[in-house]
Amino acid sequence: MSGKFDSPSNYEKSKKQVGYIPRNKATKQTYTKLGFKCGLEIHQQLKTEKKLFCRCPAGIYQTPDDFNAEIIRHMRPTLSELGEYDGTALMEFKTRKNITYRLKNENACTYEIDDTPPFPINQDALSIAIEIALLLKSSIVGELHITRKQYLDGSIPTGFQRTAIVGIEGSIPISGKKINMIQLSIEEDSCREVSDIGHERIYMTDRLGMPLIEMVTYPEMLTPEEAAEAGHYLRFLARSTGKVRTGIGAARQDVNVSISGGTRVEIKGVAHISWIPQLTHNEAFRQKALLEIKQILANKKLDEKKWEISHTAISERKFSNDTIPQKDIRKNKYALIGVNLPDFKEILSFFTQPGKCFADEISDRLKVIACLEKPNLRFSEESNSGIDWSVVRQKLESRENDVQLLIWGPYEDMKMALETIAERCHLAFAGVPNETRKSLPDGTTIFERVLPGPDRMYPDTDSAPLPIAEESIIRLQKKMPADVSENLKQMRKWKFPDDVFAFILKKNLFPLVKKIIKDFKLHPAFVGTLFGHNLKNIEGRITPSSIFEYERLYQLFSFLEKENLQPDIAKKMLPIIYQYPNMDFESVLTTIDFKKLTEDEILASIPDLKEKFEDICRKNHGAQNAWIMGRLRPRAIGNMELKRLWTKLDGGE
Repeated sequence: MSGKFDSPSNYEKSKKQVGYIPRNKATKQTYTKLGFKCGLEIHQQLKTEKKLFCRCPAGIYQTPDDFNAEIIRHMRPTLSELGEYDGTALMEFKTRKNITYRLKNENACTYEIDDTPPFPINQDALSIAIEIALLLKSSIVGELHITRKQYLDGSIPTGFQRTAIVGIEGSIPISGKKINMIQLSIEEDSCREVSDIGHERIYMTDRLGMPLIEMVTYPEMLTPEEAAEAGHYLRFLARSTGKVRTGIGAARQDVNVSISGGTRVEIKGVAHISWIPQLTHNEAFRQKALLEIKQILANKKLDEKKWEISHTAISERKFSNDTIPQKDIRKNKYALIGVNLPDFKEILSFFTQPGKCFADEISDRLKVIACLEKPNLRFSEESNSGIDWSVVRQKLESRENDVQLLIWGPYEDMKMALETIAERCHLAFAGVPNETRKSLPDGTTIFERVLPGPDRMYPDTDSAPLPIAEESIIRLQKKMPADVSENLKQMRKWKFPDDVFAFILKKNLFPLVKKIIKDFKLHPAFVGTLFGHNLKNIEGRITPSSIFEYERLYQLFSFLEKENLQPDIAKKMLPIIYQYPNMDFESVLTTIDFKKLTEDEILASIPDLKEKFEDICRKNHGAQNAWIMGRLRPRAIGNMELKRLWTKLDGGE
């Protein structure tokens, strides 16, 4: 559907009207003009043996077909004390989803389905959370109050998540400014979604209940780059403790974005911080586009209260199979419905994100709320669709400025589909709807659900308040790692290349790097590039035969010092050591064909090499030393400092 427009089309025209520019051409002034604001919610799993409120083991994962039992649940919304339904609960109820949880005896228990009261909170997890809160310069609460946060998307079987605020306020430094923190909370992780097709959603419960912290900033990032920098800093800060989990899914980012005149939109589950700049850039312009649509509808002077869609059933025989999935419609006995949107000319084809238009906003909601799998619609402003829209217009008695949709799916889903179309179009009159959106690798987003109501937390009656002793805070303060900002400052002082910072901090390698530099009196830049360039490159292309421990590099330099070998041989040994972590260092030297030589043995061949150079190159005598250096370098590495070898070639002592 998206991108099928002739040029110049309304899509391209509206893209210019919105003023969309690629991120690489955007400036700080671009975002200032938009009124861009961004806040982060960084979720990080903690490295503990047990889960947060039960004694099941944490960190034991399984494949989707590896389970011992299944539990199926459905959403049932209830009225609040004020006689209102929560919007998210109502939306999930409308989907009529069967939510299946796949459990394994090894890592789940009756607590997960609320059949057993919670154990006291995991003290190891709480200590880690307090330590990270202290690193954020947060004020630690005097008493921990565990609350229940409604979780209405089905990712927690009980329908709520136990959570508690550990620290409030605090700050982190980024380039040229300070970002203030709202709070740090400790909470239990949710299930892992493995499938969501039609009315069936499947979750694995292996990560359910694992200890997790949530670090929340104020919306003080004013450019996408600031948002990414803050995200990296928070990740590095958590990892500096050495007490958090790493790997796929261990850390996840939710990003809140708004612009002037828009509203807070939450982009959920950003898998990589490197995605944040493009996602937030596109979301800012998506909101700008929706505000433009709002203005266009206002200019049309339509009465929203009286505006309504009309629809009619249409036979699939009127269309060819290459325009709609005619065969699937017949095979599954689907309904095919034509929908008329009065006075919505040029709205459906209006740009919203790169490659997407307003029709995608409708299609996304049809997938999520009405459970119509994509592709689920065609619309009359597509070019070269091959559809004879005059047939649809005639049946719907459409007027000149109306636009039409064709939707298809099970008959029982059509009522909800029509309600969903009408609802999204009505929201267009208001501008930017409050919603959460799912991030995609290409930097665009799709609708996920409406935002939950603000009053979604209430006290957990199963858990008593827990005082946090001042002595325990003082004890943790004495063992805290250095600030990430101090580590960055030290690496700059050591003249590390800028491109090694992220790898060293991400892997929490700074303490090891510092120890190696200090204990073996090595040149800092050599150690920094060994880790941030050589090791990073090796990790990207070699799979170790067993677990590689970074401490092995300390052992390597200890071996080189003991054997009186030059440290530069480490770069040649590193690929073998990484691939075969249990191989002894003597065997590694044999593998790379290293031969131990004295300085005199290396220098003894210089006269012969000078004579050979004269034979092959009589004119360019200035290149003689460089040529000889190239011949001697392989023999010198590990045996003789290369700087000293060059000095000898240059006639020095």
